[in-house]
Amino acid sequence: MTAQRNVRTTFGFYPPENNEAAWQSSLDTFMAALERGFPDAVLETRVDPLRGMSVVDFDIEVAPEVWVTGSAAMPSPDYAYITLGSVTADEAALFAVWLRDSYVPSPTSVRFISSAAMENGDETPEPLPAVGDAAEVEAVLRSHLVAAGAV
Repeated sequence: MTAQRNVRTTFGFYPPENNEAAWQSSLDTFMAALERGFPDAVLETRVDPLRGMSVVDFDIEVAPEVWVTGSAAMPSPDYAYITLGSVTADEAALFAVWLRDSYVPSPTSVRFISSAAMENGDETPEPLPAVGDAAEVEAVLRSHLVAAGAV
């Protein structure tokens, strides 16, 4: 049996296509949700020098001894995008399940894409499964990486 390669990439999470306001989010509500969901969260707001918008950078412990680093921006009212940098599919899945089940108002309102897919010309985010645990979401993220040629 061959061991599965544990690729690190960036994953982005977005609201549904044609419904940018679906998350009904703001930096304040997102930061409060992170603090509730991840009591040891390290949060820092800053202005993105490239786009001139406010963002929150975060480090959160998604499982014991498993930390992820991300950034969230709300470039216009009620629109969000969140990126996790240099994460594996299993790490991203833990965050994605929290996002889907604990922050966004509907489990069908999250799409995702990876930098691996974007590097190969695929710039269309896919829907995150509306149900399933972290292992099931991880399988979808891994399948996405295989299709992108990253694995």
